[in-house]
Amino acid sequence: MKTSVIGFPRIGRNRELKFTSEKYFAGKIGEAELLTEGRAQRAFNIKVQKDSGIDLISSNDFSFYDNVLDTAFLFNVIPERYKELGLSVIDTYFAAARGYQGDKGNVKALAMKKWFNTNYHYIVPEIDDSTKIALTGTKPVDEYLEAKELGADTKVLLIGPFTFLKLCRFTGEKGISDFKDALTNEYIALIGKLEEKGCKLVQFDEPYLVRDLDKEDIALFEEIYNKILGKKGSVKVLLQTYFGDIRDIYEKIISLDFDLIGIDLVEGRKSLDLIRKYGFPEDKILVAGLINGKNIWRNDYSKTYEKLEILKGSVSEDRIIVGTSCSLLHVPYTLGSETKLTEDYKKHFSFAEEKLTELKEIASGDEAALNANKEIFKNRIDVLDNDVKERVNAIKKEDYTRLPSFEEREKIQKERLGLPLFPTTTIGSFPQTDDVRKNRKDYRSGLITKEQYIGFNEKKIAECIRLQEELGLDVLVHGEFERNDMVEYFGEHLSGYVFTEKAWVLSYGTRCVKPPIIWGDVSRKEAITVRWSVFAQSCTNKPVKGMLTGPVTILNWSFPREDISLHESTLQIALAIRDEVLDLEKNGIKIIQIDEAALREKLPLRKSDWYSEYLDWAIPAFRLVHSGVAPDTQIHTHMCYSEFTDIIPAIDSMDADVITFEASRSDLLILDALKENNFKTEVGPGVYDIHSPRVPSVEELVSVLTKIRTKTEDKKLWVNPDCGLKTRGITETKASLNNLVEAAKIIRGQ
Repeated sequence: MKTSVIGFPRIGRNRELKFTSEKYFAGKIGEAELLTEGRAQRAFNIKVQKDSGIDLISSNDFSFYDNVLDTAFLFNVIPERYKELGLSVIDTYFAAARGYQGDKGNVKALAMKKWFNTNYHYIVPEIDDSTKIALTGTKPVDEYLEAKELGADTKVLLIGPFTFLKLCRFTGEKGISDFKDALTNEYIALIGKLEEKGCKLVQFDEPYLVRDLDKEDIALFEEIYNKILGKKGSVKVLLQTYFGDIRDIYEKIISLDFDLIGIDLVEGRKSLDLIRKYGFPEDKILVAGLINGKNIWRNDYSKTYEKLEILKGSVSEDRIIVGTSCSLLHVPYTLGSETKLTEDYKKHFSFAEEKLTELKEIASGDEAALNANKEIFKNRIDVLDNDVKERVNAIKKEDYTRLPSFEEREKIQKERLGLPLFPTTTIGSFPQTDDVRKNRKDYRSGLITKEQYIGFNEKKIAECIRLQEELGLDVLVHGEFERNDMVEYFGEHLSGYVFTEKAWVLSYGTRCVKPPIIWGDVSRKEAITVRWSVFAQSCTNKPVKGMLTGPVTILNWSFPREDISLHESTLQIALAIRDEVLDLEKNGIKIIQIDEAALREKLPLRKSDWYSEYLDWAIPAFRLVHSGVAPDTQIHTHMCYSEFTDIIPAIDSMDADVITFEASRSDLLILDALKENNFKTEVGPGVYDIHSPRVPSVEELVSVLTKIRTKTEDKKLWVNPDCGLKTRGITETKASLNNLVEAAKIIRGQ
């Protein structure tokens, strides 16, 4: 059988694109050097896949920031405020992605949201009534020709028009129906240009098809693709779906004139049943998504061959291509960079490069490879802990409920804390400067003693507290200088985790994370944050927040085991974090923030599955973490860069005292949902975007707060940035926070 890869990691084996892009943002290199690095990464990716014998390699899976934003620029879906800056094409692109503040103007970035159920974030395209959709870009054609010169006749990856339209934000009176024809015609024009250059296969990525679809959605999809498929010429079209099954539209899709159809057989719970029930047309090729593109565990060939045998009951073997379940963007680049993991661990893992080998071995039916794979699954080192399992089994119903009621706690806390109206705070982290990173690295490398490491961090914490006092913030944070990452740091202090050196995964733009791996049962080995929080509180009379990452986010931003339920793993983590919460409280910390930034990440894409498969245990797991604290201990949580408007009741039932949200990039749209649902929890909608280098003015922040006040009770409103300040520079951080405090004072004065 042949093999296919939906897409490949673009950041580089050693994050080369990240570092080059950030040099460009800092003005240290020019556009030519940035473009050269982009070509180098594309060429390297093509070579790796070609050398691995992959048959269907994608071009146009590369991006300098985001593929959805690339699609918007390809078809001239560019708000005028960015064009009016008069910048070069690539700088206009980065202005839309990151915001711009300079001699050409001052504009915010476009909104950023989670890419379906992953930790990747896409830039939300924005269409207003004056938008003129037109094929103005050449990126897919250019990158196809570039790959062809390297000896790879690739399939060209395109974000499909249906998914693109469904992800767009329409800011005027017009909607999808007003733009669908123009967009469809421009996709047809693009196929024509690709055909002229010799392209034989185009891959339309349509992940939106795995969501709940109504009759209008299905009619829209059919209308768009009947037009495209009717004018595709000699180009073959692969409809690629992923992140679930296409139960609402499977019958319609197999009746349309697609040449190949890609179906997810990993996350698609009903995919096999759909194929068996409705069959698969003899004039089409099935690209079977059998290799997990989102997790790092080695594929169990025996189970995969079982699926293949079932498939062969409906589809002849010569019409099956073995593929990835989704793009490999969501896994690290290669195990080859891991020098510290022993073979006992490494043999159980598979990153992007290793998944190419798995594809070839499965497609070839290699008997020796199958036997070797069986041996790996027979010999696994486990870290099992009966005490952890017994503790989980002993959880009682009342352990999920905090007493007294929210309203009673609110009165107690206001009297105890004595905070002003519109209290100001930050989300947690402060800039991670070079000296902070060097201190951690030197300590890990044994170049400095533990005492030197602690002494440095305490000095930075004291400086951070002093800075916040000078700025006039009301609730302070310790800055998190000891932390490399909000999940990896906690994983390092929990049993049951395994860590990598260079297993970086792209989160957004150039931002990468290094998820830890859940290897066994999880428990807390020791106090994790108490030392730093207690020291910070000793430096000030103002309240300092204890800063923790919540159990759902720790799970969602780790690579979880595939043989333990997500529910059980989350409860294990929740009990560990509960111990930390109670220790912080015992040591005098009266405000504790438990971040659940990734709450939505594993929320099923179909609403019918939300509660039965996720929220019914994820929300109680958060309540388990804080249910044991006293009424006068204030519990905060934080969430960012996801669509929360449709799960507001569930968020309110987390029973936190204060919730801070990302809101600045989405024009505070979440506030309407909070108001409609009579949201009881105190709320801090982010008043400025920390993922952009621009500094908001006092006037801008006053305007934002004035708008917020029309939708939120004054007594419930907190003032804060929309996320942590780890990636920002110290100068812009000071300026932004100074303006934030001044804006809060002005609003208080009013």
